[in-house]
Amino acid sequence: MQTKIQTLPSKKNIALVAHDGKKAALKAWCLTHKNVLQTHHLFATGTTGHVIEKATGLSVEKLLSGPMGGDQQIGAKIAEHQIHMLVFFWDPLASQPHDPDVKALLRLAAVWNIPVACNEVTADLLIASPSISDEITRDLPDYQGYLATRLD
Repeated sequence: MQTKIQTLPSKKNIALVAHDGKKAALKAWCLTHKNVLQTHHLFATGTTGHVIEKATGLSVEKLLSGPMGGDQQIGAKIAEHQIHMLVFFWDPLASQPHDPDVKALLRLAAVWNIPVACNEVTADLLIASPSISDEITRDLPDYQGYLATRLD
């Protein structure tokens, strides 16, 4: 599939997701990086969003809880180019009943070429990047171009 270039805005839409065993770590991470996070638009799965909002006072657009469809809602927003970065503290040591949704979410992040942090150190590196508040470009699959060649 051909690709096209898209510019991401300086104010990023950041999705925040955490499994139950990692919610405390994501809450602590958000508290540490509150000054940067407050300059961006935050989305989160339901329970995680409530935890972050209560602990930090940050404004978070809360979707459904992950197992109730929130992971899929975040994935849809990624596919629609509404999410520019994903911070997903998943718990590799706990079985997740919605594991297929988790894998689908991570796959969509890879397909649509958005940065993903699955642990604190990677999230620290992303949020500390000089590009976090800059316009940056990314290559995307050219789905519209693909459709145009298939409909001829």
